[in-house]
Amino acid sequence: MITHARWTSQRWFASVLIAMVALIAVAAVVGAELLSRTTEVSDRLNDRIAPARTAVAELTAAVVGQETGVRGFVLSGEQQFLEPYEQGRADETRLVGQLRDLLDGHQEALNDLDLVEQRMASWRDTAAEPLVQARRDDLALVTQSKTAFDAVRAPLADLDQRLVALRAQGREDLTDSRSLRNTAFLGLVVALLLLIASIAVLLRVVVLRPLNELSASVRRVAGGEFGHRVTPRGPSDVARLAEDVEAMRGKLADSLAASQQQAAELHRSNADLEQFAYVASHDLQEPLRKVASFCQMLQRRYAGQLDDRAQQYIGFAVDGATRMQQLINDLLAFSRIGRMYDEREPVDLDAIVGRVEDTLALTIEETGAEVVRPKLPTVPGDATLMTQLWQNLLGNAIKFRRTDVPPRVVITVDEDEDKYTFSVQDNGIGIEPEFAEKIFVIFQRLHPRDVYTGTGIGLAICKKIVEHHGGQIWLATDSTEGARFEFSLMK
Repeated sequence: MITHARWTSQRWFASVLIAMVALIAVAAVVGAELLSRTTEVSDRLNDRIAPARTAVAELTAAVVGQETGVRGFVLSGEQQFLEPYEQGRADETRLVGQLRDLLDGHQEALNDLDLVEQRMASWRDTAAEPLVQARRDDLALVTQSKTAFDAVRAPLADLDQRLVALRAQGREDLTDSRSLRNTAFLGLVVALLLLIASIAVLLRVVVLRPLNELSASVRRVAGGEFGHRVTPRGPSDVARLAEDVEAMRGKLADSLAASQQQAAELHRSNADLEQFAYVASHDLQEPLRKVASFCQMLQRRYAGQLDDRAQQYIGFAVDGATRMQQLINDLLAFSRIGRMYDEREPVDLDAIVGRVEDTLALTIEETGAEVVRPKLPTVPGDATLMTQLWQNLLGNAIKFRRTDVPPRVVITVDEDEDKYTFSVQDNGIGIEPEFAEKIFVIFQRLHPRDVYTGTGIGLAICKKIVEHHGGQIWLATDSTEGARFEFSLMK
């Protein structure tokens, strides 16, 4: 019996499924986080740092273009040299706004950008604009302009270097993120494999091994080892199944022991029956023969001295002894079916029925009987029993005839897939349908003995012979003339 709570197989499998789903969910969350981080670093590097460096390069070109335009105008006095200056100022304004968007969150870079703007404004206020207004070659102002502009170059270079550093840092972060992602994925794969291996081992130990043991035990019991005990193991449902199998095994073992005991008792009964048959065939019949013989001797010796009443009494005694001998012979024949006659060999029923007709030739001739039959098949069985079967059926068909009507017996056979069905139809007195079962019971008679002779055991013998050969016999109740017996025999 189960003495403590166990999980069922369904609960084990549900737990395994939940564990796997949980691990996959964790893997999905971690993977999504790492992928998001990698994407963020990659986007920052590709969408902000790289465009910012490009914008710084363009800003440097715009600033240099302003200085070049102012210098050209001062030296030549021609208005066209101011176009690079004006375009540079417009580009500077645009690029500074773009850089502020790209460098949002990088305060040090924004400080460098502020310094560039401050120094550019200072250069324009102290050098560029005065030079343009004066329109003359004032070397002092040119020198002052160059000095002021050189002050702009330093923060631009710092800004560019800071962006270079940010790009390097971004690349390093991207490499670290990818490495962490790959490591995490590898760890999750290893964890998943370990979990699967652990689950496989756990299921094998907890579920599959008890199932295999139960299966092996069931096969041993099914193979006839009814003494092999089935031990409940594993999940509760498997253990309950094992308990049910063990209970069934116990019942089978008890039934087997009982059947063996019954077989032994049946063997003893058969031995007693054989002894009885021996006694009946010898010890019982011998006194009957003596009674009949001495009565007949008495009748012959004192034939002239006995009156009619004495002659009648002697006749009754002889007839009783003779009928008793016939009854004993029929009982012996009935009891021997299945015990002494159990051979299985091909039996030619056509030849069997032919010999039966020869045996009944005198009766057939006296009654004017006609037997109509086709070619009969060969079936497996015992020739002696088959002879007795057909002799009883044909003998009854001729015996139970109508007065002044010659008996006519028609035999037919139908073939099925695994059996033959035979029919014996006569034109005799027939049998009422309500007696269809009674006529196959031993010693059951439908007519007085002085009208139709016999012991009332013939059809019981036929039934036992047919069933011994795996078939069935019955009275067809739809017969309109006479009686029709049908029976089946296996191929």
